Amino acid sequence: MPSRMLGSGASAGARRFRRLVYAMVRRVPRGRVATYGEIAAALGRPRAARAVGRALAGLPAPLARVVPWQRVVNAGGGISRRDPESMTLQRELLEREGVRFRRSGYVDLARARWRRGARSIRASPRTLARRRALFTEP
Repeated sequence: MPSRMLGSGASAGARRFRRLVYAMVRRVPRGRVATYGEIAAALGRPRAARAVGRALAGLPAPLARVVPWQRVVNAGGGISRRDPESMTLQRELLEREGVRFRRSGYVDLARARWRRGARSIRASPRTLARRRALFTEP
């Protein structure tokens, strides 16, 4: 489970990005999952999958109750490596939500991937440009 908070020394852009990640992850419905890369792409930062992972790893404990961090998995549908307790907890939380795992231990993305139509995880070019503007220096 995410437990450490990124320090207050993070840039304003990094803090803004974390807030956007948390807001996007809150949109992933119960029983569905999204990948780190899909969350990054939806925020207009398609190459920022690792930054999404760092944002979720730094999720403050009070927010972990409202941001369903467990619904974000790696590109192959796997639970990303970290401490064994968190990995076990993530799988248990997903299974309680009805997410099915293959025998290999990976989420069946064909069944569980978050899709609400063609635009569910993709944003319009205008929205992407607006989101990119949040990360550029004035």
